[in-house]
Amino acid sequence: MSQRYSFIATCPKGLEQLLASEISALGAELNRETVGAMSFIADVATAYRICLWSRLANRVLLVLTEFRGESADALYDGLKNLKWDEHLSADSKITVDFNGQSNDIRNTHFGALKSKDAIVDYFLASGAQRPSVDKENPDVRVNVRLRKGYITVAIDLSGESLHRRAYRSSGAMAPLKENLAAALLLRADWPGMASRGGGLIDPMCGSGTLLIEAAMMAMQIAPGLLRSRWGFTGWRGHDPIAWDSLLEEARALRSKAMAKDWPEIRGYDANGKVVAQAEENIDNAGLGRFVKVSRRELAQLAMPTHRTVPEGLLITNPPYGERLGEQAELLHLYRHLGQAMKAHFTGWQAAIFTGNPDLGKRMGVRSHKQYQLLNGTIPAKLLLFNINSEAFVVERDQAQQQDKNAASDVQLTAGGQMFANRLRKNIKRLSKWKNKNEIECYRVYDADMPEYAVAVDCYGSAVHIAEYMAPVTISEEDAERRLREVIEAVSQVFSVSAGNIAIKERRRQRGKDQYQRQAPRNSFMELREGQAKILVNLFDYLDTGLFLDHRPVRLDIAARAKGKRFLNLFSYTGVASVQAGIGGARFTTSVDMSRTYLQWARRNLSLNGLSEARHRTEHADCRKWLKSCEDQYDLILLDPPTFSNSKRMDDVLDTQRDHGELIDDTMRCLAPDGLLIFSTNKRDFSLDDSVAEKYQIEDKTKWSLDEDFSRGGKPIHYCWYIRHR
Repeated sequence: MSQRYSFIATCPKGLEQLLASEISALGAELNRETVGAMSFIADVATAYRICLWSRLANRVLLVLTEFRGESADALYDGLKNLKWDEHLSADSKITVDFNGQSNDIRNTHFGALKSKDAIVDYFLASGAQRPSVDKENPDVRVNVRLRKGYITVAIDLSGESLHRRAYRSSGAMAPLKENLAAALLLRADWPGMASRGGGLIDPMCGSGTLLIEAAMMAMQIAPGLLRSRWGFTGWRGHDPIAWDSLLEEARALRSKAMAKDWPEIRGYDANGKVVAQAEENIDNAGLGRFVKVSRRELAQLAMPTHRTVPEGLLITNPPYGERLGEQAELLHLYRHLGQAMKAHFTGWQAAIFTGNPDLGKRMGVRSHKQYQLLNGTIPAKLLLFNINSEAFVVERDQAQQQDKNAASDVQLTAGGQMFANRLRKNIKRLSKWKNKNEIECYRVYDADMPEYAVAVDCYGSAVHIAEYMAPVTISEEDAERRLREVIEAVSQVFSVSAGNIAIKERRRQRGKDQYQRQAPRNSFMELREGQAKILVNLFDYLDTGLFLDHRPVRLDIAARAKGKRFLNLFSYTGVASVQAGIGGARFTTSVDMSRTYLQWARRNLSLNGLSEARHRTEHADCRKWLKSCEDQYDLILLDPPTFSNSKRMDDVLDTQRDHGELIDDTMRCLAPDGLLIFSTNKRDFSLDDSVAEKYQIEDKTKWSLDEDFSRGGKPIHYCWYIRHR
């Protein structure tokens, strides 16, 4: 019977039980579990098998001795008394890994130095030459651990950590360690799904670690086959015959696996460089025929159509968000991921590994099991989901019925009743158009009656009222009374309580202070425009985040954007960039001076699964940015404010005065066959004759006004499509 030894296998914290099951399955006798480690009894061949086949261990340590001691002298004496010539040659290159501390041994460097001295002095005492130290490529790595007054000395059979499989030539930012990736797959029961022909998709695959580990697990390929260096080859007790036999067996299994068909394993990432890294790693692992990756936004996540895969695992390690602003943006990425799961992957399983479980709760799908783990030093959770209707979270708006009850009790004045009648008439007129075009956000009233000078906009089931400045002939009391009548009529017509109607009151003051703003609610609503999801905020800002009158232009951008480079100047909340991204733009760039609006834009992009890798936001003065821009774009939206004297600008922007120069600078960035869309909301705007002389222009004003803005008088905005001659 082969000689049996005591060993310790180490692993990341939280994987101990999985490691115990794995080691037992590989033929070892389990002994004792501790935090991040499992001790076991086995012969050398079994220890080799664990080194080659363990998907979870960091290191496999052959225990030489354990003795009591906390002082430097006890450490030295204990190591010097070992028969080191049974384990390494006098001419060996060694290094010592030391862990732990005591009152006398206060740091790992001192402990390692004292341990090395003891080993060297053992050989010198017998008249042999001293072993040399090589921290980078040692023949033998000695592991010494001091814990709770006991010192354990071992030979590291693995050499470098076993999680390094030797297929990673490069990695994306903060790559997932291979043994942690394997643990996630095991917890999600990927081997079971793979055995039944299930598929696997990672929609944010990074450098491809989960994909590669999944393929090797499904194909039963030994994770250590690609490694060229092992810690046991310099150990004097090494059994090369046993090792070569294990290698031959593992290589035969791999060759057999390579000849078979295996489950669908696919990965996507929005970053082209990261996809190239993943492809390189997959090729290094020899799995290019079985694992496919491509550049794809989260917005495009859907079930593959070329092959029916009724069962499978959607697994990913999405970004966590370390800054508050990042978390706000990532909230919408997680929500989009949850929506895609519900829309396209019913019947599958999902595993989301996140360092921010609160974001995981916002996905709209209830996890049935969670595991607490560490990703490096970051506490993280693996959330497991059965993607079916029973797990979908349904949000019930209890306040909606209360609003209806409260609104039905309103008694309107004669003026209020007249206003309510006009609202109903407009709603009826717009109904067919709205339903046909699936429009959620639209204007229902715009100062149709002079005595009620307000704009009423519908945002889904919510209503926004913006008061226009009353003429000086109207007293403050009359203006307030009419606004109350408007609010009461809106409340009744739309069955919503007055407290949930967003109201922007305008008073005779200067600048932005002329609006009376309510207390901030930080209340963002998710609505839809075409295929895009948009965040609006009706209460906290002067504007809602969505200029309704520009709807046709944005939808036209979505229709034109496929394969185009899109530039959004004075981008506001980035809705046009979202439309371009949804429409398949190669990339988008959104430029604005407001950090608030740019953050809002990033949230809108994230909500639609559009990443910063392809959809960049730039905090800058558009005029200065254009002067220094050296890139070209195929499609550009230029929609400057009518007037701006922001403190962040060196001078004043006046669109009437400055539009000629703005257009010239923008056209310099437009590709020869590109399109510039120029619009302005300045009511008495006049396009400079020089623009028509230099460029080919098409007046799109009438076309760009949908039915909710097609009223008499001056248009709410002007719009031109401009091309190079």
